[in-house]
Parts: sequence; C-alpha cells; structure tokens
Amino acid sequence: MSLRINDEAPNFTAATTQGTINFHEWMGNGWAVLFSHPKDFTPVCTTELGYMAKLEPEFKKRNCKIIGLSVDPVEDHEKWAGDIKETQGHAINYPMIGDRDLGVAKLYNMLPADEAGTSAGRTAATNATVRSVFIIGPDKKIKLMLTYPMTTGRNFDEILRVLDSMQLTAKHKVATPVNWKNGEDVIIVTSVSDDDAKKMFPAGWKTIKSYLRVVKQPA
Repeated sequence: MSLRINDEAPNFTAATTQGTINFHEWMGNGWAVLFSHPKDFTPVCTTELGYMAKLEPEFKKRNCKIIGLSVDPVEDHEKWAGDIKETQGHAINYPMIGDRDLGVAKLYNMLPADEAGTSAGRTAATNATVRSVFIIGPDKKIKLMLTYPMTTGRNFDEILRVLDSMQLTAKHKVATPVNWKNGEDVIIVTSVSDDDAKKMFPAGWKTIKSYLRVVKQPA
C-alpha cells in the first residue's frame, strides 16, 4: 500500500548511530524530519548530511527532530560521519538509521515490499528511490513527502520553510502563498469564516477575493 499525505507514519524499531530506537517513541510529542539516502560514501548525500548537521539547531528551535537513513549498516554510517565532518565542517549529532535489511525503506515505500536481499552488494543505483524526505507531525501523520534524483542535492532550507508554514497553519489557521518567506503576509484559510476571522485577526485583513484574504503573519 502506498503512503499518502495524512497517513500515519509507519512505526518501526531500528538500529541507529545512537542506539536502537522505536520511531514513534523517539519522536515524542514533537515534529520529525526523516530523510533517506541510497548508499553511504556517496558525494551528493555527503553534502546533504553535513548541511543538515548545520541546520539541526534551527529544527530544534521548532520542536522538530531530524533523523537520517541509509541502506547500509550502522558501522558504515559511523565511518562516513568522519568524512562528513572533515569535508562539510559540521559533525552529525542526529541519529542515522542503519537499514541493512531494507525494512524501513520498504515500510516507507521507497523500495518494493518484495525486494529481496539486504544492503550487501547493492549499489546506489539499485537504491535510487531511497532519496526521500518525510515531515511528520506530532500526531504521527505524514505532512510532506518529496523524492529527489540521486544527482540533485536537496534544498533543506526549503524543508525548514515548509515546516514554518505548516506550524503556522497548525497554530493560527493560515496558509502561505507562493514563494512565501518567514515574516511575510499569509492567507486566512477558507474554513475560517469572516466572523471568526474578526476574532482571530482583530487588526483586520485585505480581501482580494472572498476566498483570498491576506493578513500579516501572526507572531
């Protein structure tokens, strides 16, 4: 069965560079970003893991944990982490899942459920679909899914932007327009009536169309 937005994020128990975790328990009551990689010691992924190490404090400010996954054993992750710190200038302080048996990759539909074997002998090309990002909310529901080609580095500043947008929606019932950046005007969601909007946004808003009401971003 394929995963969709608002499906419950499948739970799992797995070995990581910080010990064995139960995913839902590890998340606690906050948000999480799970991002996956097809193979250790690959060039594009090296830059991505390093950049996420740099961004980790920003995610923490937003009550969001980050966790990586690669279709290789934890022992390889620990060796790779040294290369990442050396070449990218940031040490990895978040856990990395060792998906030796491909279990998590299959659970999250990044590999076919009937895929045979383990990580042994597999190449990045055979794991090309294990290049996904999932944002998971405190309710353990999937809020975002993205899959990239191996040769294109992911834009994790965009993932942070999306997280800001979703957290605004969850707290203030606003949506964010095209190319929105934190601090810019937002849109009152259509499920909020004008009467309710008056209570929520007493300073008022600009009505462009009945369904398009622009308001300053709530603090």
